[in-house]
Amino acid sequence: MKPLSERTPDSQYHDLLQKIMDEGVEVNPIHGTLAGNKGGEKARMLVGQQLRYKLENGFPVITERDLSGQMFTGALAEHIAFLNGARTQEQLEKFGCSWWKKWVTKEKCDIFGLPEGDLGDGSYGAAWASFPTKEGEPFNQIKNLVQQIKERPYLRTHFISPWIPQYTLQHSGLRRKVVVAPCHGWIHILAFPETKELVVHHFQRSADFPVGVPFNMIQYAAFGMMLGQILGYSLKEVVYTFSDIHIYESQYEKVKELLAREPRRLPTVAINNLGVTDIFEFRPEHFNLSDYEPHEKMFIPTPV
Repeated sequence: MKPLSERTPDSQYHDLLQKIMDEGVEVNPIHGTLAGNKGGEKARMLVGQQLRYKLENGFPVITERDLSGQMFTGALAEHIAFLNGARTQEQLEKFGCSWWKKWVTKEKCDIFGLPEGDLGDGSYGAAWASFPTKEGEPFNQIKNLVQQIKERPYLRTHFISPWIPQYTLQHSGLRRKVVVAPCHGWIHILAFPETKELVVHHFQRSADFPVGVPFNMIQYAAFGMMLGQILGYSLKEVVYTFSDIHIYESQYEKVKELLAREPRRLPTVAINNLGVTDIFEFRPEHFNLSDYEPHEKMFIPTPV
């Protein structure tokens, strides 16, 4: 990364917030959460948007509100838990992630025939670490992706998917088996062995732009850094593509406050334990956030 003094303020997140507010179509979606079961909430939505961050200009932690401390480590904890196959509240908490509680109550799990506290067979950890196969042996996408990049880095099939159709689709003859159908987690890794560089292209099906997306931005940039360390590569760029990107009606006033704040220079994030050589051994405490000068913290609601 460039020294902080040489970085330019990044307004991409700010500009896209404004675009959604100005150009978004008002919809009443049945979102990936359980909101649709109680009538949902109006939102402004766009389809097909993108952000691109070159790591030399800083790590993509938004500056319009302060995401340091527990918010930063919590984002890392959730992602690392899913990498390790966590699918229950108890398993998530072992990695330091506690914010799924309101989605996995007994009432909400009962809707999908799941035990209380279970995100489900179609959840992120289940898909990434135990994808079902016709042979009966669960397939660990993360482990096998790393092995493929090590052996054949030039391939363009370094891809991870969180979507298990038989557990995420629902109709009269098919019962969904996940409390929140995955909103993010489609990851294409582009490796360039000549320069020892990586590009991460992350695709997001459903994007709660004020709340969820800033955490997802942290997660997939950090994932690229983790991969880089164990492979001997450096992360050059992270690209985020959003299909359904939206701002909920209950968030409008907070978003207006965010838009009144000027974007600042992006911070530095570094891995402080260079001895980690296994993707599953990373933990939130292995990441240092510095050079971060955001605006003050802000709580923004999101429908449950």
